Amino acid sequence: MARKPWSFKEDRRLMELAKSSTSLEEAAKQLGRSPDAIKRMALRLGLALKSKAAKKG
Repeated sequence: MARKPWSFKEDRRLMELAKSSTSLEEAAKQLGRSPDAIKRMALRLGLALKSKAAKKG
C-alpha cells in the first residue's frame, strides 16, 4: 500500500494533538492515518504520543 505524503497542515495537527496528550489511536483516527504512520511521523518530529494500551497500567 502506497504511503500518502504528509502535508504541513497534518504535521501541525499532529504536534497539537501530542501537546494535548491525545492518544496514539485517537490521533490516528483524527488524521485518518494508521497508528503506525502516526508513530513514524511522531518520531520524525520528535513528539511523544502514548498508546491507549500503555495507559491502562
